Amino acid sequence: MRRDLPYALGGLALGGLLLGNAALAPDARPIRALDVALVLVMVAALAVCRRFPVPALVVVTAAMLAVHFRLHPGPAAAFPVLGTVYLAAWRGHRAAAALASLVFLGCFLFRDFAVAPADQPAQQVAERTSLLLGWFVAANVAGLVARQRRAYLEQVEQRAVEAERTREEMALRRAGEERLRIARDLHDSLTHSISVIKVQAGIAVHLARKQGKEPSATLLAIQEASGAAMRELRATLGVLRSASDVDPVGLAGVDGLAERTRAAGVPVQLTVTGQRELPAEVDQAGYRVVQEALTNVARHAGPATARVDIEYAPERLTVCVTDDGRASPSRPVTPGVGLRGMRERVTGLGGTLHTAARDGGGFAVRATFPLDGPS
Repeated sequence: MRRDLPYALGGLALGGLLLGNAALAPDARPIRALDVALVLVMVAALAVCRRFPVPALVVVTAAMLAVHFRLHPGPAAAFPVLGTVYLAAWRGHRAAAALASLVFLGCFLFRDFAVAPADQPAQQVAERTSLLLGWFVAANVAGLVARQRRAYLEQVEQRAVEAERTREEMALRRAGEERLRIARDLHDSLTHSISVIKVQAGIAVHLARKQGKEPSATLLAIQEASGAAMRELRATLGVLRSASDVDPVGLAGVDGLAERTRAAGVPVQLTVTGQRELPAEVDQAGYRVVQEALTNVARHAGPATARVDIEYAPERLTVCVTDDGRASPSRPVTPGVGLRGMRERVTGLGGTLHTAARDGGGFAVRATFPLDGPS
C-alpha cells in the first residue's frame, strides 16, 4: 500500500488542478457533485494503476472524457490519461496504451470541433490538437524506452550473475584439480616414506621378539606413530579427493594422541572437564591444537612433562597445553609454521590463541573457541 501512496497523491494533485482549471476558465460551468465524483474515481484508479495498469487506464480515460464533456477544462483533462498511458506502455501493454491514446484524442477533438466550434478559433484548435498529439506520442515512446531500458538493465544484471557463477565454478574446478594434484603428490612421496618407516619398525620389533628380547619403548613408539601417521594421511588423502573438508579426527582422539606421546617418551597428563557435542570444525580444530602443541613439546621442550586440559563450557571450549620444558621468557620463542597454522585455525573460528613461555619455565598454549550455547 505504501508503494501506491505516491500515485494516489499524484492523482489528488491532478484532480485539484483539473477542478481549479475548470472553475477559473472564461466559460466556466458550475462544478457539480458528479464532476467531483468523476475526479475521485480518477484518483482511485491512479492509486491502483501500478498493480492494475490496463483497468486503471480504461477508468481514467473514461472519467476524464466525461469530465471534459461536462466541464471542458481544456488540456488539463489529458494529464491523468498521459500518466496512465506511460505506465501501461512501461509495463508492456503497448496496444492498450496506443488505443487509449487514440480514443481520448478522438473524443477530445470531437468535442472541440462538434460541440463548440464557434467559441474557439481554428488556429487555436489546431495548436491544441498538435500539442495533445505530441504529448501522447511522447508518453507512449517514453514508456517503451523505459521498458527497454529496464529490460536492458535486467539483462546486464543477469549476465553479471552468470559471469560470477561461472567464475565461482571455474575457481571450484581449479581448486578441485589442485587438491587432486596435492593428493597424488602426497601419495607418491610421503605415503611411501611413512610406509617404509612403518615396515622397518615392524621388522625391527619382530626380530627383537624373535631373539627373545623385548623391543625398546622408542621402537614401539616409532611403530605406533608411523601407523597413526598412515591412518591420518589416508584420511587426509580421502578429504583431498572429495568435495568435503570434514576431518574425521576430533577431541575424542586426544586419548590416543596422549598415549602415542607417552610412548615417544613425553609424560602427558590429560584432564577433561565437562562434556558436550561440538561443531565438527571446532572439534577438529581443538584436536589439531593439542596435536601441534604436543608435537612441539616432543621436539623442542627437551626432557619435559606435558599437561593437557580440555574444558567444555556452555559458551566456549578451552584447550590448554602446558609443559615444564626449557622455554623461558628470557628466550622468546620464534613462531614457526605450526604455531602460525594453529593461530589461523583458532582465529578462523572466531576464537583466541595465547602462546607464551611460562615464568617458571616451559611453554603454554591456550586456545578458546566460542560456542553457540548449550546443546
